Amino acid sequence: MILAAGRGERMRPLTDHTPKPLLEVAGKPLIVWHIENLACAGICELIINHAHLGTQIEEALGDGSRFGAHIQYSDEGTALETAGGIAYALHLLGDEPFAVVNGDIFCDYDFAKLRERAATLKANGDSAHLVLVNNPVQHPNGDFGLQQQRITDSLPKLTFSGIGIYQPALFADIPRGSIAPLAPLLRAQIALGKVSGEHHQGLWADVGTPQRLAELDSQVRSLHNAS
Repeated sequence: MILAAGRGERMRPLTDHTPKPLLEVAGKPLIVWHIENLACAGICELIINHAHLGTQIEEALGDGSRFGAHIQYSDEGTALETAGGIAYALHLLGDEPFAVVNGDIFCDYDFAKLRERAATLKANGDSAHLVLVNNPVQHPNGDFGLQQQRITDSLPKLTFSGIGIYQPALFADIPRGSIAPLAPLLRAQIALGKVSGEHHQGLWADVGTPQRLAELDSQVRSLHNAS
């Protein structure tokens, strides 16, 4: 599932007429980078939620066939936050552990790892697996600790990348259509010792402001030119 329902208030005026996931980095929409990378990793069944200007997302991406993927859409109408959005799409996601990727990040995480992580999650009974990254300048205090591949609430803390794997049962008690954040659910499972994690130390950016978008665009263009 790719999360694409946010309004992107801090990205205004860019997001007044364009949904945030369709903003471009190096000539390609953010969400297309994800779709192509997921498809290359063999993850081709995709759910994309949307709310703000969501019809633009559907028109831009279609059924996903040109990317080698199959896309279904979850139209929330009004954004339901992360856990609410996942719960709203749960009937599309099935009974197995599934990956969720924030549509407004850019990263070079190897999505091929997600299959193995999901299999491990199913085998050991964990509720979630989170990919953490180094703390960016705008988020210096991080979100979660990581000790021996387990997510903790202890210091020092790293930043949640917006990439995770979840058991469907984690969202089963959220009434469909209700607004629900993800963090409280995760913290409850972390307290039970049921969340694994890893530290991705490659390229990652939270595209939260026009300035960060411009900086990322320049960085990615430089990397591609160098290669």
